[in-house]
Amino acid sequence: MNIDKDGIKAIIPHREPFLLIDEIVELEPGKRVVAIKRVSEDEYYFKGHFPGKPVMPGVLQVESLAQAGAVCVLSLPEHKGKIAYFGAIDRVKFRGMVEPGDELRLEVELESVRSRGGKGRAEAFKEGKLVCSCELTFMFG
Repeated sequence: MNIDKDGIKAIIPHREPFLLIDEIVELEPGKRVVAIKRVSEDEYYFKGHFPGKPVMPGVLQVESLAQAGAVCVLSLPEHKGKIAYFGAIDRVKFRGMVEPGDELRLEVELESVRSRGGKGRAEAFKEGKLVCSCELTFMFG
């Protein structure tokens, strides 16, 4: 299964320059998702983070994971058209730098989904190595 950017935009409300996932490669609605983020040299945040040593901000790595999770939960018919907002971000750990040219594999597994929100575990990998992990709690708006 592959869902491209247009397909992603049909599920979540994020748009450029803040759409931070490029492709969905695996999806079990309401349960699990695997997405890809190709980190290009042209990302808007590299101009200031950091000049001469561009690094993807950790908060944007977490946001990429959250957007992947949003695709997973908003793919359920009962949540179609909703917006998933952060409720909490817990146990965040960064274990490596993400730089231009890197490809992130974003994996999110939802632990619970209810009518008002839910919770999941998220991990980002670069070349098979874990670079970011966290627990995400979300609520629907």
